Amino acid sequence: MAGHSKWANIKHKKGREDAKRGKVFTKLIKEITVAARMGGGDPSANPRLRSAISAARAENMPKDTLERAIKRGTGELEGVNYEEIVYEGYGPGGAAVIVESLTDNKNRAIAEIRHIFAKCGGNIGANGCVSWMFDKKGLIVVSKESIDEEALMETAIEAGAEDVKDEGDTFEVLTAMEDFIDVKEAIEAASIPTVMAEITMIPQNMSELEGKEAERMVKMMDMLDDCDDVQDVHTNADIPDDLA
Repeated sequence: MAGHSKWANIKHKKGREDAKRGKVFTKLIKEITVAARMGGGDPSANPRLRSAISAARAENMPKDTLERAIKRGTGELEGVNYEEIVYEGYGPGGAAVIVESLTDNKNRAIAEIRHIFAKCGGNIGANGCVSWMFDKKGLIVVSKESIDEEALMETAIEAGAEDVKDEGDTFEVLTAMEDFIDVKEAIEAASIPTVMAEITMIPQNMSELEGKEAERMVKMMDMLDDCDDVQDVHTNADIPDDLA
């Protein structure tokens, strides 16, 4: 399995577990609020908000919860002012790591994130130190049990997808950021179930880790994902299947 697919599936599985604790809703509410604050409350004119609303609906977020998050972003309701910060650095074995944070206290956020990097044998670097190794893309993962490659490719490419890749048990549909929602909605309209769909950072090359380095990398990703100030984490680490 390709490294990115592996992390995508780990995040999806962990997301289902986090949903029981409400952590998914918390992250989605933050994203909706910030998207509305930055681009306005009309999803038809705000692609980031449109994508966040789509993700919230996929997790069955109640309509009133969603609407309150939008209104907090547009200033119609009082709410917390989240700051968007991206940290870059290196994990165990020198694997590249990008941490996206939405926080109301950047001093707390950087202290905790720096602690996690150090505890797992990594370090935070300067802005831009690893982001050049990634491309921001839309990613839609579809199980091979749902559809054959030709039919998926026809639907996805016609809707504007850049590529459809065979990744073992799944297909990965890659899109430009601006085409992500159109492709996702076309796939859904064709009654093709998705394993996950998100805008993410796709590594240009993978960094293979084994043994203790791979174990520390999994621990680091878990700790970052559990941090309340962390919204998303990306890495080019490729770890053995048994650890995934």
